[in-house]
Amino acid sequence: MPIRDAEARHLDEILELNELVVPAVNSLTMDRMHWFLDSAHWFRVIEEAGTVSAFLIGFFDGSDYESSNYRWFAARYPRFAYVDRIAVLPSARRAGHANRLYEDFIAGMPGDVPALSCEVNIRPANPGSLRFHERLGFGEVGRQETDNGEKEVALLLREL
Repeated sequence: MPIRDAEARHLDEILELNELVVPAVNSLTMDRMHWFLDSAHWFRVIEEAGTVSAFLIGFFDGSDYESSNYRWFAARYPRFAYVDRIAVLPSARRAGHANRLYEDFIAGMPGDVPALSCEVNIRPANPGSLRFHERLGFGEVGRQETDNGEKEVALLLREL
């Protein structure tokens, strides 16, 4: 199952997958999905039998991305990469897709990027994602409330 760049033809499936895994990721509109396609430094998918089974959206430092979580890292780290979201179809979990997407992102980073960052919900709790990121070597470097206090995230960093 190759990893390839997301294309406009994938966006309906990607949006459906995104919405399937809410609240692990924030809900999106199709307009926002098009914005990611045009603006993200990294937007890759895994397709199985012609169906998107996983995707990852990422940014490098220096982006004008307005995400409060991206901005948190930008205020503290001059060089970093940021995983905005990753999602895997429930039927495709435990197949190594998330690991492969992270490895793909790391392999595509500029050579001088010293750290990979992301956030994971702790309210509402997402213990599976926290365990996954811990296994990948991420550690918590902060917390912040988002969505007008409805969510709290653990801000995670992995030195490369």
